[in-house]
Amino acid sequence: MGIDPSAVIHPMAVVEAGASIGPGCVIGPFCVVGAEARLAADVTLKSHAVVTGWTEIGQGTVIFPFANIGDVPQDLKYSGEKTRLIVGKRNRIREGVTMNTGTEGGGGITRVGDDGLFMAGAHVAHDAQVGDRVIMANNAAVAGHCIISDDVIIGGLSGVHQFVRIGKGAIIGAVTMVTNDVIPYGLVQGPRGMLDGLNLVGLKRRGVAREDIMALRAAFQALAQGDGAFQDRAKRLLDDVAGQSRYVRDIVDFVLGESDRSFLTPG
Repeated sequence: MGIDPSAVIHPMAVVEAGASIGPGCVIGPFCVVGAEARLAADVTLKSHAVVTGWTEIGQGTVIFPFANIGDVPQDLKYSGEKTRLIVGKRNRIREGVTMNTGTEGGGGITRVGDDGLFMAGAHVAHDAQVGDRVIMANNAAVAGHCIISDDVIIGGLSGVHQFVRIGKGAIIGAVTMVTNDVIPYGLVQGPRGMLDGLNLVGLKRRGVAREDIMALRAAFQALAQGDGAFQDRAKRLLDDVAGQSRYVRDIVDFVLGESDRSFLTPG
């Protein structure tokens, strides 16, 4: 608790009594740090950034001007209960980003992982669970209770409907509305998001082996053209090819997991 003596705090910043400021932090002019905020080591707040509420910011995260991190949810059901926001390490939270604390009905915690990039104007709503290395481009918005897995990219001006899950390594194109779950490594684009293939560029950039990419292509074709419901096709994949590639198994596990939404399915 308290302010580490190595922290650099501009005299025009407001740090409320009770805030915890770790070693090496830098807090610029006109910033506000609330009484329940916890900043780990080497966090930087550039001018006019606000960290409020019961909020934890992980080591090395940088928050840019006019971001508002940890304010109360934009949810009419919220009635002042004590809830949290936990932000991981080494995130870059750009100008005007908003991230809200959770709600009692949604588990009480909004969580953001490590090494994310949240570009100007992006929004992470109450009770969302955001993984590591997630990129949200300018003015992208994630609604309440969403689950955004590791290595997801959400294009600019795109929105993700509440309770939607986006599987690891998926990419959402710009100006896209996502209303249903997106399989791991999927590619979604169009004004009303359509599952339009696999994120092949992302897979190749991460160095995924050619045989795994071929297995994913075959699995996608089976999901797109097989008989029966989407989940039935995924169950058949479990017997046919899932054992050959952990990437295919990621898709099968995701489709057969619990969800409050249906799925975006191949066209």
